[in-house]
Amino acid sequence: MRSYHIDRSVSPIPLVLKDHDAPTPGDRDVLIRVRASSLNYRDLLILKGTYGRNGPGAGRVPVSDGAGEVIAVGPRVTRFKIGDRVAGTFMPKWIAGPISAEAVSVQPNLTEDGWLTELRLADESACVRIPDQLSFEEAATLPCAAVTAWSALTAFRPVLPGETVLTQGSGGVSIFALQFAKTMGARVIATTSSAEKAARLSAMGADVTVNYREDPDWHLAVRAATHGHGVDHIIEVGGVGTLERSIKSAALGAQINLIGVLSEAEGFDPGVISSAIVTINRATVGSRQQFEAMNRAIAAQDLHPVIDRVFDFAQAPEAFSYFEGRGHFGKVVIRHPAA
Repeated sequence: MRSYHIDRSVSPIPLVLKDHDAPTPGDRDVLIRVRASSLNYRDLLILKGTYGRNGPGAGRVPVSDGAGEVIAVGPRVTRFKIGDRVAGTFMPKWIAGPISAEAVSVQPNLTEDGWLTELRLADESACVRIPDQLSFEEAATLPCAAVTAWSALTAFRPVLPGETVLTQGSGGVSIFALQFAKTMGARVIATTSSAEKAARLSAMGADVTVNYREDPDWHLAVRAATHGHGVDHIIEVGGVGTLERSIKSAALGAQINLIGVLSEAEGFDPGVISSAIVTINRATVGSRQQFEAMNRAIAAQDLHPVIDRVFDFAQAPEAFSYFEGRGHFGKVVIRHPAA
């Protein structure tokens, strides 16, 4: 079997490919032939060594999201059998209930090896079955971006039919949020950077699009599109760089789901917080239980993830380079060998 490993002596993409012996499942382990993995912004930060204070050490197998087929099981496994199609959970210890210190203690790509490998062992509790209508490439996009969007829209203040959701850009979380919000009967306003992307978002169901490059004060356009009322839910992926405008876009009692850190702050006015009556929720992916609930909704609605581009396993460094350019619409996926 082969795995990619972080090696920061290599540039510009610090990855090296190594050969290994195939692992043997323990009592509760499943051995997965990984068929696809997908990239998140955090994966890029970890790869570059800029995620938090202490990034993973040299040698770590990167990428937090992957899907594949079970090819062997440990003697005490009860949840899966050989041939089952599964995806890994983003936080393997978070089974259900509120987030906790234990829930975040194990994270593929951060505290343990990730999914950029041909074979991967996982505890049976850290996997979910994937919807039948999804390909492995589609299923690999779910663990982080999709579950984050789902939990943001359902966990704390669930979206109600007729409410308005604001999404930002065309990355994985934002597009999943658009798809889920429309199935919930919500109106969606999407900010974007180009007319081409605006057209694609509209084709997916966005009711209003706002070009933030042409209209830097996009919160005014959002309020105009809601007749001054403001939006009820905001998928905030920009972080402090866009938070002020998000607050100014919000209706009274709105929920702002703070997810990403994609933009830098420029003169953020903290006073805007005291001028609004909103809840700011720091969204943190979701539990296995939420993942499974989301998969039931995906199956019922025949929803398919949006994939921008698929790279072959041998092209993993090129996939990261492409992803780093931030021109993608939807998810960037790596297809692994079938055998």
